[in-house]
Amino acid sequence: MAGFGRWFQGLFGSNAESVTSLMRDALYEPVASPAFADDSTNFAFRMYEHLRQQSGNLFFSPLSIRTALAMAEAGARGEAASQMRETLCISSSEEAAHGAFARTLARLNATGGANCEVAVANSLWTQKGAPLQSEYIDLIAGDYAGSVNVVNFCAAVEAAREAINRWVEEKTRQRIQELIPEGALSPASRLVLVNAVYLKAKWELPFRRAATREETFYLEDRRTLETPLMHQQKDIRYVQGRSYQAVELDYRGGDLSMLVLLPDRKDGLRDLETTLSVQMLNDCVKQMDYREVMLALPRFKMTWGTDVSDLLKKLGMLLAFSEQADFSGINGRRPPDYEALFISAVLHKAFVEVDEEGTEAAAATGVVLKMGRLLTEPPTNFRADHPFLFAIRDKASGVILFLGRVADPTLRG
Repeated sequence: MAGFGRWFQGLFGSNAESVTSLMRDALYEPVASPAFADDSTNFAFRMYEHLRQQSGNLFFSPLSIRTALAMAEAGARGEAASQMRETLCISSSEEAAHGAFARTLARLNATGGANCEVAVANSLWTQKGAPLQSEYIDLIAGDYAGSVNVVNFCAAVEAAREAINRWVEEKTRQRIQELIPEGALSPASRLVLVNAVYLKAKWELPFRRAATREETFYLEDRRTLETPLMHQQKDIRYVQGRSYQAVELDYRGGDLSMLVLLPDRKDGLRDLETTLSVQMLNDCVKQMDYREVMLALPRFKMTWGTDVSDLLKKLGMLLAFSEQADFSGINGRRPPDYEALFISAVLHKAFVEVDEEGTEAAAATGVVLKMGRLLTEPPTNFRADHPFLFAIRDKASGVILFLGRVADPTLRG
């Protein structure tokens, strides 16, 4: 046990230097390849295709889910690894994929300043006395800047759950609470991989609060409600697509933006959702140009969360959730060894608030593993008074941090 303790102590000592190195390198290395961004967008839209079947508002972080699962995939072997890579839309080699994650996460953590705060953090929570493969620990620390924490699921499962939730709360500025609900962990739990994403950014062109007023918002079922609509008339990037309009709203600093896709018909959200694809989004962004727009956008705030395990199974990631899964790259144990690992839950929560000043958003994912423009033209009207889609993106890489829809801006969940 003494050697095990020294191993972890050494790891903790090198982790801070690893994080600093990654952030420094992010300022000089190129951003993730277009292929990595396309893969990320493809994963985001594949998830959205299934999640949109639910009614009401929707908001999640494909970046958070994909990052947490990529850390698990790093220890998967055989068919389990193949299914995970296909589900996560990882088309590059394993080494290239983890390197792309490293550069993307480091770039995001190096983004910001006085007007924009972005923080992405990863952590690994492992059972006391159940050592992990040193190569796996090195990869998580090196490419994902993941901190390692030793807990005791066997004897103090509730204390472990509370410790993980406190870490998530701290990394998301208290916006994500109770990521790991009661009953999600058990004495058979051996590892929890956690990703947390936090963003707080001010608009490059803020809305004047004096211009916000209660107006009608049209729901999909033809009902209406009154909600605050923010207004501004500015030169922004805009495009008229097939059956929809889109605008790009920059955050200060120019690294991040929000895309808002508004169907032409007030009941057109469902049809617009069916057209989502990597090509559609890329074409939308490429065709945008600056023009004067009369913009109306509702204030909204929501929290959304669920266990996405069943969704991931529908996307093809079946074996990882079975006792036949091979995660021997994590702890060296293969089925039918009773200490072989498999995923028991993938828990996700996300929060967003949009107002006149900007946007605050946060998300966390826990992967639980068990053992057994033309100026002369008149202003274009972009009036988001009916359901719409929105995505918060890293403009340089094209990676989607958050994706959602507003069906009813008065709902909080």
